Amino acid sequence: MKLLFQLLLTFFIVCGIAESTESADPISEGNYEVGKHTNNWAVLVSTSRFWFNYRHMANVLSLYRTVKRMGIPDSQIILMLSDDVACNSRNAFPGTVFNNMDQAIDLYGDSIEVDYRGYEVTVENFIRLLTDRWDDEQPRSKRLLTDENSNIFIYLTGHGGNEFLKFQDAEEIGAYDIADAFAQMHEKKRYNEIFFMIDTCQANTMYEKIYSPNILAVGSSAFDESSYSHHSDMDIGVAVIDRFTYYTLDFLEKIPKDSKVTMDKLFEEYTFENVHSHPGIRTDLFQRNISEVLLSDFFGNVQKVIVDNVESDLLSIANNKSDSQSSTIKRNIKRGPIEFGHDSEEGATFLPGISPSLQAKLLGGATVVVMLGLWLVSPQI
Repeated sequence: MKLLFQLLLTFFIVCGIAESTESADPISEGNYEVGKHTNNWAVLVSTSRFWFNYRHMANVLSLYRTVKRMGIPDSQIILMLSDDVACNSRNAFPGTVFNNMDQAIDLYGDSIEVDYRGYEVTVENFIRLLTDRWDDEQPRSKRLLTDENSNIFIYLTGHGGNEFLKFQDAEEIGAYDIADAFAQMHEKKRYNEIFFMIDTCQANTMYEKIYSPNILAVGSSAFDESSYSHHSDMDIGVAVIDRFTYYTLDFLEKIPKDSKVTMDKLFEEYTFENVHSHPGIRTDLFQRNISEVLLSDFFGNVQKVIVDNVESDLLSIANNKSDSQSSTIKRNIKRGPIEFGHDSEEGATFLPGISPSLQAKLLGGATVVVMLGLWLVSPQI
C-alpha cells in the first residue's frame, strides 16, 4: 500500500511539472517579451504646407524610400503629406521631389502611395490613426492595423517649439497629446515597441512627457535650439533636406536590409558637428540595451511565423529529401504492423517468393471458395 501511494504521488508531481512548463509565459526581459516581435510598421508625417517648406516633404519621402528599400511593404507604411510640392507651380521640375542638389533620385516617382494628403493631415486624424478610433467607413489602407507584436517607427517633421509641433500653420499637437496617445496604444495592446523620431526645432521637448513602456525616442534639437537645414538647391530655390534627417539617411543608405548593425551606431552620427544642435535620445522607457537593438527591428521587414512541431511532416520531408532517399522516408513513416502492409516487399510473409499483389489475389480467391463450400454443405430450407 505504501509503494502504491508513493507511485501515485510521483505521478501527480510529474503531471504538475509538465502542466506548469506548458503554460509558462514567453521569456521576458522586464516588460519586453523575447521572440514576440513579428511585424514592422512605419508612420511618416510631414506637417508643413507651402513651397518654402519643401525640405519637410523631402525629409519624409526620403525615409519612405529607405524603409521600403529595407523591406517594409507599402501596406504597412502610413504616409502623411500635408502639401504636394511636387505639383506646386513654383517647381521647376514638375512632378518631382529631390533631397540633394545633384538631383540624382526623384523621391516622388510613380511608386509612391500617399495615405493622407493635404487637409487630411490634421492633429485629429493623426491621433485617431495611432489609437485606431475610427468609424466603420474608414478604409483599411488608411488605418494602422498593428497589434501587440508590432514594432512601429514613427517619424514627424515640420515646424515646432517648446512641447508643440505645428500642423499646417493652423493647429498644434502637444507633447502631452503624443504621450497620451502612446498610453492608449499601450492599453489597447497596439504595439510591442515604438521608435519615435522627430525633426523640428526644440524637438527633444516633444518626447519628455511620454510615460508608456517600450518606447525609444530621439529628437533633432534640445530646448531653445533650432533644427537646421543641410543645403539648398539653387535650381529649385529652397533647402531640400534638414541636417538631422540628412545624416540619418546618410547612415541608413549604407545598410543592407539583412544588416546586423545596431541602433547605437546610428545614434553616434548625431554629433553637434553634423547636426549643429544637440540631438537627444531617451532610453529610460525602453527595456533593451540600444547596443543590442538591430536597425532592422524598426527599419526592416520582420516576418516570423509559428508552426506546430509535427513529427511526420510529409510535405517538408518530401521537399527536403532527394529521390534517392525515398525508401528511407517510407521506413520513417509511422504505420501499422508490417504483416498487413502491401506497399513494400518486406510485407510478403504469407507466401515467400510471391509478390504481395499476387498473394492478395490468391487469398481472396481462397476465401471465396471456402465461403461457397460452406454454403453448399449447409442444410437447405
